[in-house]
Amino acid sequence: MEKITQLFEENHELLLAYLLQLVAAIVIFYVGRMVAKALRRFLEKSLLKRSVDKAVVSFVCGIVYAVIMIATVLMALSQVGVQTTSFIAILGAAGLAIGLALQGSLANFASGILIILFRPFKSGDFIDAGGITGTVDKIEIFQTIMKTPDNKLVIVPNAQITGSAITNYSAEATRRVDLTIGISYDSDLRKAKQILEDIIKSDERVLAEPAAAIKVGALADSSVNILVRPWVKSADYWGVYWDTLEKVKLTFDEHGIGIPFPQMDVHIKKDKQE
Repeated sequence: MEKITQLFEENHELLLAYLLQLVAAIVIFYVGRMVAKALRRFLEKSLLKRSVDKAVVSFVCGIVYAVIMIATVLMALSQVGVQTTSFIAILGAAGLAIGLALQGSLANFASGILIILFRPFKSGDFIDAGGITGTVDKIEIFQTIMKTPDNKLVIVPNAQITGSAITNYSAEATRRVDLTIGISYDSDLRKAKQILEDIIKSDERVLAEPAAAIKVGALADSSVNILVRPWVKSADYWGVYWDTLEKVKLTFDEHGIGIPFPQMDVHIKKDKQE
């Protein structure tokens, strides 16, 4: 007992310093864990308010919590005198090796997170992205599943989608139908424009506002091109497009308005010999 007392008296300053370091390490660990939990709850609430998928929220929050806890443990070990440089080097090397091995998957994962967070499109939207045009069926972490108009299921990597322009045809409530109608040069232009205006006005799916535009777009090589630009609801786009083309052809035939074939006039000159 006397030896223990003597040893304590001789090394009490060193023991006290170790004790303070241990207390500081414990405090750092508990504070870091509290911060990690608070940040995880905050991130979870924020993502759920933005209607992010629960599985994605859980995964992202788990990653954030794990990263903060790893940093907290390293700080606590450093406080008690443990050399953490080797641990950091090992973690860095492991992370680099995993990143190189899974760089394609990680790119798709990061792109999936961006799509879910910023929501350039949602399930059910008709889009053109990654070289594929179709309706979005599912948005997953690594890929987006789309259905083409001819009912083919296409799985597109998310990195391919975010790496190119995204056209969302369903983002707006209305769309403009762009039609170019060519008539022959010997047809009555005013009559043709009046017929087109009547066709557009008779279609209940065409919106009154914005007003449809019917203008001469070009005096082409073999036809006078009339631009027809009605506005419709996005869901009615293709119906109005196809029906209008059919009505234009039938009505023009009834009124003798010609729609010319592409043509070229060839003039042959003969040299006169004396």
